Order: sequence, then C-alpha cells, then structure tokens
Amino acid sequence: MKPAPIGLGPAISFITLGVVDLARSRAFYEAMGLEVHPRSSSLVAFFDVGGQILALFPRESLAEDASSTPGSTETTISMSLSQNVASESDVGSLLERAVDAGGTVLREPSAPPWGGIRGYFADPDGFAWEVFWNP
Repeated sequence: MKPAPIGLGPAISFITLGVVDLARSRAFYEAMGLEVHPRSSSLVAFFDVGGQILALFPRESLAEDASSTPGSTETTISMSLSQNVASESDVGSLLERAVDAGGTVLREPSAPPWGGIRGYFADPDGFAWEVFWNP
C-alpha cells in the first residue's frame, strides 16, 4: 500500500473500529462476505475493502494505543460507514445478511428526500452502516 502524502488529503488508508469482542466481530464481518487479510492475528483483524483496510481492534486496546478512554456506540450514533450497492433490492438483501450475521437493522429500506433507497444496520458493537442505492 502506497503511503498517503504528508497532510490530511483525500486518502484514508485504514478505518479502525474498537470492538468489544474481537472474535465475534471478526466472525460478523466474515459472514458479511469480507475476507480476512493475511496480516490479521489474534490481536487484530484486517479486511481489504477496495483498497482501504477495515481494521478491528479490541476497544480497550485502541483506547490505550491512543492514550484515551474507551467509548461506546450502544446509545448514540455519531458516524456511519456507507456502502453503495448496485440495485435497489441489494439494500434489503444486505440488511438481511447483516441480521443473519448478528447485526441489527436500525432503519428499514426507505427513500430519502434526495432520491434512491437507503437502510441502516449496526454491527454487533453498534457501529452504524448505511446501505445506499442511487440510480
């Protein structure tokens, strides 16, 4: 992977989620169809998501690494990850897959005012994912 230029630009290399149970979260994302990167270990899980890396790291370890305190995603939403899908029906299908893998639907598929169809699910740690189709 080529390093990003110095400064904050349009490049994001990693998205790291601080998870409560690494094995449970790893199994969830594998069930969602992501392949575990060979550099994963019992301490961290990596998934290649189209050129960027989605990393799962125990929440306590992430807080310690950042010299901070662990947060929670159980009661509020302050960000979401998003995936655009190829068809309108893919929105519902991906939400169903998330539930089958241990996630929770936050919002059933519906039409936002700007067009398309979107729905939301939360992974087992409460991280929100938007699934979006826009013609």
